[in-house]
Amino acid sequence: MIILSSACRYGEIMESDRISILKEQVAMLPLSPGCYLFSDSRGEVIYVGKAKNLRRRVSSYFLQSKDHTPKVRVMVRHIASLRYIVVDSETDALLLENSLIKNLQPRYNILLKDDKTYPWIVLRREHFPRVQSTRQVVRDGSEYFGPYGSVAAQRAVLEFIREVIPLRTCSLNLSPEMIARGRYAPCLQYHIGNCKAPCTGAQSEEDYVAFVDMATSVLKGDLRPAKTYLEQEMSRAADNLRFETAQRFKARLEALENYRSRSVIVSANIVDTDVFSLVVEDDEAYCNFIRVRNGSIVALHTIRIGVGVDTDEQSMLTLGMQHIADNIAGELAGEVIVPFMPHGEFFPKVRFVLPKRGEKRSLLDFSERSARIYRAERLKNMEIRNPERHTERLMEAMRRELRLDKQPRHIECFDNSNLQGTSPVASCVVFRDGKPSRKEYRHFNIKTVVGADDYASMREIVGRRYRRLMDEGAELPDLIIADGGKGQMGAIHEALESLQLNIPIAGLAKDRHHRTAELLCGYPPVSVGLRPTSSLFHLFSHIQEEVHRFAIAFHRQKRSGAFLHSELERIEGIGAKSIESLLRHFRTVSKIKAASREELAAIVGRAKAEKIIAALSERK
Repeated sequence: MIILSSACRYGEIMESDRISILKEQVAMLPLSPGCYLFSDSRGEVIYVGKAKNLRRRVSSYFLQSKDHTPKVRVMVRHIASLRYIVVDSETDALLLENSLIKNLQPRYNILLKDDKTYPWIVLRREHFPRVQSTRQVVRDGSEYFGPYGSVAAQRAVLEFIREVIPLRTCSLNLSPEMIARGRYAPCLQYHIGNCKAPCTGAQSEEDYVAFVDMATSVLKGDLRPAKTYLEQEMSRAADNLRFETAQRFKARLEALENYRSRSVIVSANIVDTDVFSLVVEDDEAYCNFIRVRNGSIVALHTIRIGVGVDTDEQSMLTLGMQHIADNIAGELAGEVIVPFMPHGEFFPKVRFVLPKRGEKRSLLDFSERSARIYRAERLKNMEIRNPERHTERLMEAMRRELRLDKQPRHIECFDNSNLQGTSPVASCVVFRDGKPSRKEYRHFNIKTVVGADDYASMREIVGRRYRRLMDEGAELPDLIIADGGKGQMGAIHEALESLQLNIPIAGLAKDRHHRTAELLCGYPPVSVGLRPTSSLFHLFSHIQEEVHRFAIAFHRQKRSGAFLHSELERIEGIGAKSIESLLRHFRTVSKIKAASREELAAIVGRAKAEKIIAALSERK
């Protein structure tokens, strides 16, 4: 995912202002692994780098400049804008950096700029195929696996395969005619057990292909065939009392479990293709574009599309593809990967692919994830740079989804908490403009309800809350939210009806994991369809978590206080004042139990100290 930041023209702003703007952009970068691209005032990319933590790495260019080399200081003076790409791991960032440098040829990059590429493992297309190392991907029908982030990693995999699976390593021409001439003799690899000598006809091509299929499965990440083979060989060696051999197979099994499959950033099977994805959230859509050339990602871009009335996703995807093709990408590849079919008449020369699994599906997932990251970062930047606009957008979305007459700038949410009917309490949290107003939070002790009756408790606290606000002439909320479903909403509706108040009600129904699963509004309640990834859904989830946290904390506090007092109140001759003095000094009953006679006597006197020690010792 790439975010395009506004460029800084040298002729328009001063140097200090340029650095300040870039530092603001750096402060908004994510803490994720990825690649970053610096551009000059003409829009040309002058440097590509990778980072395990994008914000920390990029910020280092604009801090402590005296520690930089002269070359870095010159480069920083030419930076006018920055872009970044978020990936899953540091290895993916390394591979993507390689692809971008080779495609863009930035001025200030030296490493990876030549024709050197990352190592691959190739399964040659020949009689009795060999598994070898290579740096050149040649389209000759051979099968390629990788690339690997380092030569050491590639060699480890090759050595592992050669140790586990007896494949030939020689360069002999093993055509049937050459084998039939009988000119080859077994080599050292045969005598030490690493080869079955197919060059002499000792192993048929069919048997050899079975080992090749096993090696292919390992390279593709399917460890089951090799694991079955190793387990059988280990058991056979143990049955024949060859324990050293069995231990060697066991070690190979452990190494097999640690094998990792390759990255989706580059692929030997996907040559030239373009990828488009679409993410629709609230009243906006985001179209992401990925360009793959020679198996490597060479370009990424995300654009935002305003969602119009009755605009379907097919039309939005088509619009996004047209815009990117006309203004950014130019002519599209012959094959284009999409999540669903666009309007094909606009792209007559393109063959569309809708993958369900495999590497192409992984590329499409990567594109969709990039679009979502772009959206999240854009909203975060909007909230930081223009909080009023962000709030206005959020409140208007809530008004529209809940069909309210006005924006719910003042929201209150209620929740109950009890333990099998004991220590029943309730809480109310207040949100203003989508932000918690903690000074207005309120706790309630349930006074009229006996036992665990959540609906009756809700009626009591809502009635008490708004009767008091009415008596004081205080502001009433624009929206009331129940931390529950239809039952809780019904209890709130009854309480408001008794006070002759007409305040909109919403409910947050939870799933079995106690997470927000459904939003209800109105009375009778109706379900409001919200995407779990939308900012509005996240706000409601935050409100629910906050009211639940506040209620649970108060309930635990009350339950703990009740326990402390009950322990001491059962001691004959110890009154409320003595208990208060003890708790003020020792804080907890455990500390009172651990106190000496002299310490207790100094607080409540010797006679009461003797009673406390005797009573607590007897209970213990």
